[in-house]
Amino acid sequence: MNVNQQPHMASPYGQPQPGYQGYPQPGHGGGHVPSGYPAQYAPYNGPGSAYQQGPPQGMRGPPTSGAPPVSGAQNYSQFGQGETQNGPPPVGAPPQRPPVSQTYTPGAVNLPGPQPPYGQQFGAPPVSMQQMTNQMASMQVGSTAPSPAGPGYAPPSVSQAAMSAPYTPAAPPTFPPASTAPSQPPPTEAVAQAPLQSYYRTLPPAQQPFPNAVPLFSSTGPTQPQAPPPVSPQSFPQAPPVSQPPFSTAQVPPGPTQLYGGPLPSTQSSFSRPPLPTSQPSAFPAGPPPTSTPSQLPGVMQPQPPVSQPSPYHSGPPPTSTGFPPQVGAPPRPRLAGMQGPPMASQGPPMTSQGPPMASQGPPMTSQGPPMASQGPPMPGMQGYPPQQNGAFGQVRGPQPGYTGPYPGQPNYGAPPAAPALAPAAPKRLDPDSIPSPIQVIEDDKANKGSEPFTTGVRGQAPPLVTTKFQVKDQGNASPRYIRCTAYNMPCNSDMAKQSQVPLAAVIKPLAPLPLDETPPYLLDHGESGPIRCNRCKAYMCPYMQFIEGGRRFQCGFCSCVTEVPPHYFQHLDHTGKRVDCYDRPELSMGSYEFTATVDYCKNNKFPQPPAFIFLIDVSYNAVKNGMVGIVCQELKTLLDYLPRENPDVESNIRVGFITYNKVLHFYNVKASLAQPQMMVVSDVADMFVPLLDGFLVSVSESRVVIESLLDQIPEMFADTRETETVFGPVIQAGLEALKAADCAGKLFVFHSSLPIAEAPGKLKNREDKKLVGTDKEKSLFQPQVSFYNTLAKECVAQGCCVDLFLFPNQYVDVATLGVVPTSTGGSIYKYTYFQAPSDQERFLNDLRRDVQKQVGFDAVMRVRTSTGIRATDFFGSFYMSNTTDVELAGLDCDKTVTVEFRHDDKLSEETGALMQCAVLYTSCSGQRRLRIHNMAVNCCSQLADLYRNCETDTIINFFAKYAYRSVLSSPTKNVRDSLMNQCAQILACYRKNCASPSSAGQLILPECMKLLPVYLNCMLKSDVLQPGADVSLDNRAYLRQLVSTMDVAESHVFFYPRLLPLQKLDVESMTLPVAVRDSEERLSRGGVYLLENGLNIFLWVGVNAQQELLQNIFGTPAFSQIDPSMTSLPALDNPFSKRLMEIIKSVRAQRSRYMKLMVVKQEDKLELIFKHFLVEDKSNNGGASYVDFLCHMHKEIRQLLS
Repeated sequence: MNVNQQPHMASPYGQPQPGYQGYPQPGHGGGHVPSGYPAQYAPYNGPGSAYQQGPPQGMRGPPTSGAPPVSGAQNYSQFGQGETQNGPPPVGAPPQRPPVSQTYTPGAVNLPGPQPPYGQQFGAPPVSMQQMTNQMASMQVGSTAPSPAGPGYAPPSVSQAAMSAPYTPAAPPTFPPASTAPSQPPPTEAVAQAPLQSYYRTLPPAQQPFPNAVPLFSSTGPTQPQAPPPVSPQSFPQAPPVSQPPFSTAQVPPGPTQLYGGPLPSTQSSFSRPPLPTSQPSAFPAGPPPTSTPSQLPGVMQPQPPVSQPSPYHSGPPPTSTGFPPQVGAPPRPRLAGMQGPPMASQGPPMTSQGPPMASQGPPMTSQGPPMASQGPPMPGMQGYPPQQNGAFGQVRGPQPGYTGPYPGQPNYGAPPAAPALAPAAPKRLDPDSIPSPIQVIEDDKANKGSEPFTTGVRGQAPPLVTTKFQVKDQGNASPRYIRCTAYNMPCNSDMAKQSQVPLAAVIKPLAPLPLDETPPYLLDHGESGPIRCNRCKAYMCPYMQFIEGGRRFQCGFCSCVTEVPPHYFQHLDHTGKRVDCYDRPELSMGSYEFTATVDYCKNNKFPQPPAFIFLIDVSYNAVKNGMVGIVCQELKTLLDYLPRENPDVESNIRVGFITYNKVLHFYNVKASLAQPQMMVVSDVADMFVPLLDGFLVSVSESRVVIESLLDQIPEMFADTRETETVFGPVIQAGLEALKAADCAGKLFVFHSSLPIAEAPGKLKNREDKKLVGTDKEKSLFQPQVSFYNTLAKECVAQGCCVDLFLFPNQYVDVATLGVVPTSTGGSIYKYTYFQAPSDQERFLNDLRRDVQKQVGFDAVMRVRTSTGIRATDFFGSFYMSNTTDVELAGLDCDKTVTVEFRHDDKLSEETGALMQCAVLYTSCSGQRRLRIHNMAVNCCSQLADLYRNCETDTIINFFAKYAYRSVLSSPTKNVRDSLMNQCAQILACYRKNCASPSSAGQLILPECMKLLPVYLNCMLKSDVLQPGADVSLDNRAYLRQLVSTMDVAESHVFFYPRLLPLQKLDVESMTLPVAVRDSEERLSRGGVYLLENGLNIFLWVGVNAQQELLQNIFGTPAFSQIDPSMTSLPALDNPFSKRLMEIIKSVRAQRSRYMKLMVVKQEDKLELIFKHFLVEDKSNNGGASYVDFLCHMHKEIRQLLS
């Protein structure tokens, strides 16, 4: 029968569990068979064995006789679910489980008394309970979907029956062995599940024992059956299982934890009890899962009070759980009403809404630690999504009993049509709605933190997410727009840092632009004596300096050295020990400010000259033919009026120069006194020199006429060129020599089209070799071909010569080598492959305009100082380092970030916290030497729970990406991916072991603030750099690798997890955007239109059944077939929807540092393959795992580490 239709799977356990929660449970969809679940449910092939660790030996096959006992965890498959198994039918599906599991008498399940927490598992009838659990565990969440083998994970063996055996871990073998055999049905299930589990064996929720949870993750089909696992039979014969949530009840510290997966199938073993409904566990926040949980199992779902629901938490409408309203088009999952209410475990007390609380559960697991609240439970009402419970995830997709139906608009996923309340159909895989949803986390953060200004005066306070719009008030620490940390609670010692494996790093964006409603850093001038500094460590005056002896001396907060206060800076102290002028001096009361630097801070002890911009244009055949030369020359005529300046009313004092080149270089004299520009050709490219000094670098206002004449003549002069070869090294040398001759810093804008194969220094050959991809030699493709450019980059940095490279390639140009100079000098690379003027001109010109106009500093040096106990040990970004402490940047613009990693060199104290000060010395675009200071103080902690409560996942992913993308230079990509997965598993395993309340191994427990670490990490692991598809060029991978190295946290977030907006839900009257949907194809509705942006591209995906009115409003045509997929801009139509959409696209582009080209993608069109590459929660063509599979895999890895 169709899975979805199972008769109410709701009550997985066919019988009312005894006393389950005291609510009577309805029989499984059909009466129960005495001996087991009604036949209607075919045995669930539970999760593959992969999960099971050892089966508790107690597990036995499904009880054959007797009502379906609530018994132990049976593999899902055990329940004869009828045909619905998750996965292949169990090989030997046993008939109903042996009574053994039944031991649980119906009704017994819910023992009134509190169930023993885990221990309970073994109970009298060890067999059944444990067995059930095992079985459940064995079921794969993924149910059949994944291949048994699963990616890399061993599939459970078919025979799986054994599975229960492996399951061991979870349940103590307490159960009578008898069940073991019976559990065998699992074999099949194992197989079936294998897929999922195999991949992540741990995770397959299906396994989860909770019936309700049913497939928590497993949305897969046999959900209902699972429910039935007789949990009670489990060993606790009667303990009321209810309370125990299998899942993650973990009582993690409340605050932060998120449990997911309770259902991880096998994993669950720990509770061998019948699989608890996963969700239910979560329902309980943290307490140990009540033993009773078994009862909760699927059966739980029944109508009984929601409580039984699997984790209330996520059970909430699981699908919904994602937290958003169902996406259009997505099949709606039924929403579990009750569930939704309950807070996740971590979140707080179990939701009462669930129905009667499970008593056995006991209090929400507060024990976990700090209340999850800290995590900010998702507001239940939030956005209409059910809150995600703390950590337990995994819900079945079908509606849970008692819940309301599917979300509106979503198809009735598994809901059995008439089933009595509960029988949701069980999808065969983990329900994506039951696992942590990025969208819900983002929306919850907007609701919780977007309305109030973020004041930086509280030490160690984590800021709102980068996706939340908020205002910052500087009260002593730098704004998160300048500095974001991976952890705002640093471990007090290195042992704790090593144990947790959480990276300690800061992403610093020194010249970050601020919104109009925030005040830029104040510029302070302390006269000829310069800024006040500590005598020993040279830290600059800041709010962390403590004045003593009536204000005559100050003690440094970084090194504790005492320094005399200069007489001109003296001020009395008030009764609290603060200077009375504290709030009149930004350096004593604010986190960010600037000092004008004295001549002592300048090169050669003399103030710098204003900087210069030099434009170097490739005029070879390809560059002329594709239109690039004409476009650049035409644009520069107007763009030169917009050179950067500090005062908009004053003319920029940046001078400009022009060079064109192919195999030789052409310098132009554009002195104001000339009637026509003069060209000088340098053909000796082996020994580059500048043929003229006077007239090469000029003021735009003085030489405007001559410059415009030159820009008109260049396209005509080279219109008929036949020269196809180019040079590249001498081009940069020419610009560098010109800046040296003028004794100034500056920037080179190089417009280049092809691989430099002409005879000259820096000549390259085509080394593109796809056969090396995936081998140990692949790393050589990311390294420069020749050392020439590394040496040249060092010379450029010494002069303050920054290089921005605009590439227009039609074939391989070796970006890995050409990009060495830009990425070492603080420059940028822009790439327009197969450039065509009609479609790419808009993007190129917008990038060029922004690049020329943006605020930039030259000849910069950055140093990060820290308080005693930690030090900066590693740096990531586009810069050069000649020593271990100074980051040198020939140019530093407002988009560039430098990421700094810290390590312990001593112990930190909780009282003083940890301090860092970033000082950047640079020359402004007006030629003034300045010091910009950013200060940051974070807390220190001696408890791991405090560390995990105050981390920022987006920043951790930004750090991991930069670390991984640098590692590909020295290690095979597979090793880099494995290393990242291992570190992520260690982070989560350490939390599970040290911070979460004891719980079943089957539960995946995640810290609340890191619950999205697996999904974001998976997006990064399957990115083109680390796991390329066959169609990804080496140049593109090198380009993206260099691009990510300087991204800030907001850019890396949208790059790895693109934003997907359902335009059919756009309200033209409102200024707010529709809530985004998750990046998965099943969230797309054939009747919708969606906008996806990732910081580099904008896609407009049009469903084949989109409403005619919608198409008319956007494209001016009501017919899907008449939409032109080659358009790169939308028509400006005179209707409110079109105008609002244009505003949205404009504002989205304004938020990113690169102009995003628009691509229209029609459903089922060939371009859709490109679009689907950005649906990062799905499995990718290049072998990347889906989010569900990866979560299962991480659970398996965590369990292995814990065992």
